[in-house]
Amino acid sequence: MIKKKHIALFTFLLFSFGNLLFAQENPDAIALVDDQLENNFYEAMKQRGIENYDKAIVAIQKCIEKEPKNAAFQYELGKNYLSLKNYVDAESAFKKAVELDNKQRWYWNGLYDVYYQTKDYQKSIPIVEKLIEFDSNMKEDLVSLYMNTNQHGKALELLKDMESKSKLTSTMEYYKLKIQESNAYTKPQKEQLEQAIKKNPKDEQNYIDLIVLYTSFNQEDKAFEVAKQLEKEIPNSDWAHVSLVKFHLNNNDGTNASKSMFRILDNDRMDLKIKHRVFNEFLIFAVKNPTYLKDIDKAIPYFDNDREINVAKEVAKFFWKKNDLEKTAYYFEKGLKKNPEDVEAMELYLEILIQKQDFQLVSKKAEEYLESFPTQSGFYFYAGLGYNKLKEFKKAKTALENGLDFVVENQPLEANFYKQLIISCENLNDMAKKELYTNKLKQLQK
Repeated sequence: MIKKKHIALFTFLLFSFGNLLFAQENPDAIALVDDQLENNFYEAMKQRGIENYDKAIVAIQKCIEKEPKNAAFQYELGKNYLSLKNYVDAESAFKKAVELDNKQRWYWNGLYDVYYQTKDYQKSIPIVEKLIEFDSNMKEDLVSLYMNTNQHGKALELLKDMESKSKLTSTMEYYKLKIQESNAYTKPQKEQLEQAIKKNPKDEQNYIDLIVLYTSFNQEDKAFEVAKQLEKEIPNSDWAHVSLVKFHLNNNDGTNASKSMFRILDNDRMDLKIKHRVFNEFLIFAVKNPTYLKDIDKAIPYFDNDREINVAKEVAKFFWKKNDLEKTAYYFEKGLKKNPEDVEAMELYLEILIQKQDFQLVSKKAEEYLESFPTQSGFYFYAGLGYNKLKEFKKAKTALENGLDFVVENQPLEANFYKQLIISCENLNDMAKKELYTNKLKQLQK
C-alpha cells in the first residue's frame, strides 16, 4: 500500500518532471529522461516496499544523479539508509533534504528519527523545536528530551505553558511532579511561586503549582494556607477546594465537604490522582457518617473513564475490610456494571454472596458468568457449592464434574472440587464416584 506521504512525493516529482519539459529543447530526449527518472523512482519505492534497501538505494541514487537538488530524492535515500541502520549516511541525506527544502515536515522528522534511534538527545532538541512549528503535540517529545538531558528548568517552563492551554497527560504530569520533588529545585521554585503570587495575586496558576508542590511533600497544612489565600483572591477557583475538602472534613462539615468534592470532580483539568485522593478522604468520613454515603454513589460515575482503577470495586474491597457485607456486595455489583468482564470482581462478589449465605444468588450468578467465561473453573466451583447448599445435588455434581477439566495447576481449588463432589455423590447415593473422589482428595493431600 502506498502511504499518504508517498502520494505527496509523487505529486512533487510530477511537478519536477513538468519543469524539465520547459527546461529541455528536444521533446524526444525529454520523454526519455522523464521516463528513466520516473522508472528509477518507482523501482526504488518497489524495492523499499519489499525491504530490499540496498537495491532501493541504487535506484534512488540514479534519480539523484539526474536531479541532485531534489529534496524528495534525498529524503527517500535517507529513509533507506536509516532502515539499514547506516546512521551516518542517513543523517547526511536528511540534512541535504532539509537544506534543499526546510518547509517539509517529514524531512525534519527523518533527522529526528536518526538522532532518536542513536539516543543523541542534544542533537534532537533543535530538530523537535522546529517540528513543533508543524505540530504542537511535539511539545511532549521536547519535554522528554529536556528531562533526558537534565534541563529541568526548561522542561518545567514548557510544561507550565502546556498546562495553561490544556490538561497534561499522565506522563507529563509525572515529569512535572518529578521536577517539583527534586531537592535542588524545590526551594527556589517555592520562593519563585510565592513572589509570583505577591506580584500578581489574581494569577490562579501560581497558587495551583504551589498547592501541588506542598501536596507532593505531604505538607497539607501549607497547601491549605495557599488554598485559603486562593479562595480569598479568586473565590470561584475550583483548586481552592482541594484543601478545603480536608478542612471541612476535619470540622465534621460533611455538607460543605461534599460541595467541595464535587467542584473538584467536575473540573476536567484536575488530575485524576487529586480526584482519587479527595474521594478517598470523603469515603473515610462517609463510613463514619452514613448519611453521606449517597454522595459516594453520586461520585463514583465521575471515575467511569478511569481505565486503571475501577472505583466501585475498590470501594467494595474497602467495605469488605470493614466486614460490611451488604455494602461490599452492593459496590461489587456497581463495579461489575462498569466492567462486566472483570473475572476477579466476579469471583470476589461470589465469595461475598457465600459469606452472606445467599446460595440461590451464588448459583444463579455463577451460571450467568459461565455463559461468558465457559473455561473459568472457579465459576463451576461456586455453582456447585451453591447447588449443594440448596440440596440440588444433581445440578451440583454436573457443574463440578464439568469444571474439573478446567482446573490447571491449582491444588487448593482442585481439593475444594473433590470435597463438594463427595457431598454431591453421597447425597445422590453414588458410592462408586464418592470413593473415586475421596481417593483423589487423599492423593492430592499427600
